[in-house]
Amino acid sequence: PPRYPARAVLLDAFGTLVVMPPPAPRLRALLEAEGHHHPEDRVRDALAEEIRYYRANHDRGRDRDSLRELRRDCARVLAAGLGGAAPPPDRLAELLVASLRFEPAPDAPAALAALSRARARVGVVSNWDCSLPDVLADLGVAGAVDAVVTSAVAGAAKPDPAIFRAALDALGVEPADAIHCGDDPVRDCAGARAAGIRAVLLDRSGARSADGCPRITSLGDLPGLVGLGAPRG
Repeated sequence: PPRYPARAVLLDAFGTLVVMPPPAPRLRALLEAEGHHHPEDRVRDALAEEIRYYRANHDRGRDRDSLRELRRDCARVLAAGLGGAAPPPDRLAELLVASLRFEPAPDAPAALAALSRARARVGVVSNWDCSLPDVLADLGVAGAVDAVVTSAVAGAAKPDPAIFRAALDALGVEPADAIHCGDDPVRDCAGARAAGIRAVLLDRSGARSADGCPRITSLGDLPGLVGLGAPRG
C-alpha cells in the first residue's frame, strides 16, 4: 500500500484514541445508591440530553474553575431530564463524572508503542475541555504523547484549522511534516487539510465516506501507512 511519510502524527481523541462504554448503567447504579431510582431508559435519555449540552458547551471548560461550573450546568441539564429526582448539582456532577469511564481504544496502545519506537512526534487534537490530559494520564497513554491540544484551551474547535496549527506549534513541526488521523471526515479530514496537513480517516466500521482521504480500519495500520513501521536510525 502507498505510504505518506511524516515525522509527526496528530490523533483525534474520542472515537480514535479513546472510547467510552455506555455510561447509563453505571450512572443509574450510582443514583440508586443515593436513593434516586430511575428506569435505565430514562437515565439513558437524560444522559443523551446532557451529552448534547456538553458538546455545545465544552469549550467553556478552559481551566479548573470554569470546568467545575460547566459540569455543574451539565448536571442541571441531567437533573431536568431525570424529572428533578436527583442529588444537588454539585453532587450530581460528581456522579456524572464518575459514570464516564474512558478506555484506550483496543488498537491504540500498540499503535502508540510503534510510533514511539519510530521516534515520531505525537500530538492529540481534540474538541474537548481542559481535562483531556488528565484523562490520557489516567489511561496510561500520556507518556506516548508529546502534546495535547484541546479546543477549550486553544480557543478553536475542529474543523477550524487554528487548532491544528496550535498542535503543530506545540510539536515544533511544519504542516508538510505531519499527518492527522481521526474518525470524522469533516472535523478531522477536512479540518486538517485546511491547515495544510495530510489526513487519514480512521473507519473501523468500513462504512464512512472518506471524500478522497486515505482510509484505515485500525490504528494499527497507521505506523506503516506513514512509513514509521520501524525505528529510525
